[in-house]
Amino acid sequence: MRILILEDEEQALSRLQKIITQVVPEAILAGATASVEETINWLLNNPMPELIFMDIQLADGNSFQIFNKIVITCPVIFTTAYEDYALQAFKVNSVDYLLKPIDESDVKKAIDKLKLLQNSRSFVVDYAEILKTLQPPQKKYRDRFIIKFGDIIKSLPVSDIAYFYTENKSNFVCINDGKRYPIDLNLDQIEDLINPQIFFRINRQFIIGHHAIDEMKAHTRSRIIIKLSPSFKTVIIVAVDRAVDFRNWLSE
Repeated sequence: MRILILEDEEQALSRLQKIITQVVPEAILAGATASVEETINWLLNNPMPELIFMDIQLADGNSFQIFNKIVITCPVIFTTAYEDYALQAFKVNSVDYLLKPIDESDVKKAIDKLKLLQNSRSFVVDYAEILKTLQPPQKKYRDRFIIKFGDIIKSLPVSDIAYFYTENKSNFVCINDGKRYPIDLNLDQIEDLINPQIFFRINRQFIIGHHAIDEMKAHTRSRIIIKLSPSFKTVIIVAVDRAVDFRNWLSE
C-alpha cells in the first residue's frame, strides 16, 4: 500500500510515520508533504497513492483547497480536530478521520475500516460534497429595516433604499422616492447588515446602493464625485482610501 502523508508538524509527522510502519508493515511511505502547494505539486508529478493521511489545517491554508486543483481518486484519512458538523460529513461519505493526538489503535481501526469498505464495494467518495459541507454558511443579510418616526413604525424593504447617510451626528435612510427617515443604527452597524454586492461605504458619511448612482466624475487625487438619485444637497466624494475598492465594486 503506497501512502502519502500530508502533515506540517514535524513531530506529528514522525509519530504518524512510525505508527503506520507498525500497523501496516507492508506499507510504502511514498511521500510526505507539509503544505497545500507542495501536495498539489507532488500529486501532479507522482502516481496517485493508494491512501492519503491528510491534516486539514495547514500553514498556507485548508487542505480541502487541494480538491479544487486535483481529482483525488484514493481514500483519505483526515487527521485533525474539527467541528461536529464536519465530522458528520466525513461519516456520511465513508471517509475516516483521526483526532489528534493520534495513537496506534486509532490508525489500526481506520485501516481496518478502509479495508472492509474496499472489500465490500467499490470505494467511491464524494469529496466535493464534503467540501460543500465544510464551507461556512452563507451570511444572511437584512431584508428590511424597522423605521420609527414619531408614533409611526414603518417596515422598510431594503430594495426600497437608495442610500444611508449621517448628518449632524444623526443617521438617516433615503428611499428611492426621495423620502428620508431617521434610523436607530449607525453606519458601522448598517454596513454589517447589508449585502456588500448591492451597497458600498464610499466614505464616513455615506453608504450607497448601485441603483442610487446617477452620475460620476473624476476628481483630484483619484477621487470620484458622485451625483446621487435621489439627489443630496451637498457634493458627495468617494474617500481616497475607498476609491480602488469602489471601482472594483462597480465592476463586479
